[in-house]
Amino acid sequence: MLEELRITGLGVIEDTTLPLTGGMNVITGETGAGKTMVVTGLGLLFGGRADAGRVRAQPGRAVVEGRLRLHGRVADTVHARITDAGGEPDEDGSLLLSRTVTVEGRSRAHLGGRSMPVSMLGEVGEQVVAVHGQSDQLRLLRPAEQRAALDRFAGPEHEKLLDAVREAYAGWRRVVDDLADRRRNARERNQEADLLRLGLDEITRVDPQPGEDDELKAEAQRLEHAEGLRTAAQLAHHSLAGGAEAIDETPDATSLLGTARRTLEAQAGTDPALGELAVRLEEAATLVTDVSAELSAYLAALDADPARLQTVYERRAALRALTRKYADDVDGVIAWAERARARLSDLDSSDELLDELERESQRLAVEVADLAGRLSASRREAAGRFAEQVTVELAGLAMPHARVQVEVLSRLAGRAEPSLPVDGVEVGVGPDGCDEVELRLLAHPGAPALPLQRGASGGELSRVMLAIEVVFAGSGGPPTLVFDEVDAGVGGQAAVEIGRRLARLARSHQVLVVTHLPQVAAFADRHLVVAKDTGGAVTTSGVRMVEDTERARELARMLAGLPDSDLGIAHAEELLALAARERRP
Repeated sequence: MLEELRITGLGVIEDTTLPLTGGMNVITGETGAGKTMVVTGLGLLFGGRADAGRVRAQPGRAVVEGRLRLHGRVADTVHARITDAGGEPDEDGSLLLSRTVTVEGRSRAHLGGRSMPVSMLGEVGEQVVAVHGQSDQLRLLRPAEQRAALDRFAGPEHEKLLDAVREAYAGWRRVVDDLADRRRNARERNQEADLLRLGLDEITRVDPQPGEDDELKAEAQRLEHAEGLRTAAQLAHHSLAGGAEAIDETPDATSLLGTARRTLEAQAGTDPALGELAVRLEEAATLVTDVSAELSAYLAALDADPARLQTVYERRAALRALTRKYADDVDGVIAWAERARARLSDLDSSDELLDELERESQRLAVEVADLAGRLSASRREAAGRFAEQVTVELAGLAMPHARVQVEVLSRLAGRAEPSLPVDGVEVGVGPDGCDEVELRLLAHPGAPALPLQRGASGGELSRVMLAIEVVFAGSGGPPTLVFDEVDAGVGGQAAVEIGRRLARLARSHQVLVVTHLPQVAAFADRHLVVAKDTGGAVTTSGVRMVEDTERARELARMLAGLPDSDLGIAHAEELLALAARERRP
């Protein structure tokens, strides 16, 4: 859960800290006091889009900080991801998050003690918090969102089937698009293929080898300077080991080292230090002997053949011809040839390949159609359960006669999407299958089942959305839920029922509610009030926690606008007592 939230320099909030608890946290305050900035701050903290226009001119930046304490599978997933990115939780297991936005629009994020991309905050947010507001109600009216809501409810096996449909559809479309491209651009493909084949033929005739140009360069240098190299090697060999061809009596290095070693060994009995030096001279003599042997081998292998030098010149000229056309060096030429061969495979427009792609396209089309049919059946099964559970929740939200229907309809063929026969009927198919999902509301007995956007008022839509969230909560989801004035347009008994449902959600989730309704606020485990201060030159807001008498006065203000009214306070205390009884297990 989110244990603490600190907001600095955002909108009317100069610097305030919200101490949050598990269960239900309610945030209230006068209109314009800054309650929306709390939700905005939460959005920033979890990777939302930054609006520099909301940053206070002084100090010129907005900072939102939070402390998370997670448990179970969510903790394992989030901590592992953050550790991979270089961060780490605190010693007590909590996790610190921070987001900074400047008046110039620059944004920075910190997570687990390390600077992170803002997208990382978004990844964490998807795991730990779900924010619902007026905009979410409007989003729920879109058919794609209604289908996504049903898919989310249907469960993990359904999600695996949905992933399989998406994967198969993507593979099918790749083959279809590839086939169409090969047929449509056959002439251009053949022209490009001819050019590539010419280049490959030229390279194949030369047959360059990796690193060959450097090796030939070194060999050419040896052949060009063969006589000088031979003279140097012979002189060095003679100096080290002498030989039968020696024309003077100058002693060689091997003989001198032997004489020096024997002289020192003769005196080793008198002074052991000379014996140690004799051993080292023996090691030096061994090294000189090895070098002498290598010089002999070098002289034997040294080639001064002019014909070989000409061959090397010709080979280097052939390689330079390739590097002028295809790459900077021989290794680059070889890499070009590999890419050309791969590209030739892509450019193949032969009848045999086109027939093979056509067969693969048909096979994948059958697979997609089969999976789409199974997905539709799974959605229809889930639609019945989903509608039943949401209808039950609506009965508890002062809509006892309302019913929700979830219609799973096949897409009409002939639109922008491709079509396939699914269960014997030609339908439009996309990456999410072949279904359109529509939530319909029967507001009362005898009323027609109308789509939500036509059949639900603002207050009814709020309650439908809350009912859906209660149903979702029973199947997992993020541990923290935020509701931003989703009770707008609701009052009376319906408001009390919304409070009850939010309190029920708070038994298994941390719930944060921004509300104008005292009936909802009365059910809170912690009540926070956003208060505006207009005493200075600049309007600011802060947040304080209210309890006991102060809380009753705040509810009285919300009830009648009169925080000091005895009747209002009595009514508020009655609401608090009712909520306390309801919260008891």
